[in-house]
Amino acid sequence: MQWSHEHLELKRTTKRIVDEHVNPFVDEWEDAGQFPAHQVMKVLGDAGLLGISRPEAYGGLALDYSYEIAGSDVANVKTYARCDGDDYVISGSKMWTTNGIQADWMCLLANTSQDNAPHRNKSLIVLPLNLPGVTRHKLKKLGLHSSDTAQIFFDDVRVPARHLIGEENKGFGYQMGQFQEERLYVVARSIGLMEDAIADTIDYVRERKAFGRSIIENQFVHFKLAEMQTEIEALRALLHKAVEAYAAGEDVTTLASMAKYKMGRLAEWIPGECLRFWGGQGFMHENRISRTYRDMKLAAIGGGANEVMLQVIAKKMGIL
Repeated sequence: MQWSHEHLELKRTTKRIVDEHVNPFVDEWEDAGQFPAHQVMKVLGDAGLLGISRPEAYGGLALDYSYEIAGSDVANVKTYARCDGDDYVISGSKMWTTNGIQADWMCLLANTSQDNAPHRNKSLIVLPLNLPGVTRHKLKKLGLHSSDTAQIFFDDVRVPARHLIGEENKGFGYQMGQFQEERLYVVARSIGLMEDAIADTIDYVRERKAFGRSIIENQFVHFKLAEMQTEIEALRALLHKAVEAYAAGEDVTTLASMAKYKMGRLAEWIPGECLRFWGGQGFMHENRISRTYRDMKLAAIGGGANEVMLQVIAKKMGIL
């Protein structure tokens, strides 16, 4: 993947905003159990960092997906939206909704047909979350404490039919296409988190001493750190290949699934190995490595569990 001047400028802008408006407050938001979503999204929106690859007519920058790279059983969705005049009436529930407590609206995938074929009976609907019949419950998680996650219930929620995205009963295909972007995004995000974990660990084991020498002087330790960095570089190469192909309009289901699977494995291995090198300090709540260890447990689950990724890859290989 060749990065242009425009890519680098966007990266610099993003880093500046995150350094000024996000990073200084992360510990405070973690302790509070929620980050101020409206405030943060406003800052990002004002900087033009939301909807980067979306058309200008919808407030985006109309750039290709490469500029945006700085639940799995979709077919089994139970929520139903029935037509009633000019409205949809929605009943059901949605689990694991990121930012669901603070969100003003959500993009809901729901069954809109009695057709038993799960790939032909779903639609995407923009659903405001302040409507009568919507109930939200905040979920308490192992990690990602400042990112609120909600379970949302819909009790005969009435939404204008004009809130439909695209064509009715084509939602499954739209959602599966979006999964390619989601999986590539989570890989890109996780690479940075894992690299930070390695860098922080290197700094710590240089200073930490046992039996008269720095921990990093042990061959096992510096070999293991070198192995971790090598695995990250291999993952980065796979990510760049996938993003380049996706930006060119290719179907990258296989590459995105491979990258997501590889990242999921590394996200469980690297933070755990790094934490061990911190000794007892790694088990302390205030150290960043313990937060990384907790937060990255989700990487092997969210956006498609490791086993689901292997199933997708196997299907694309013609094995299943």
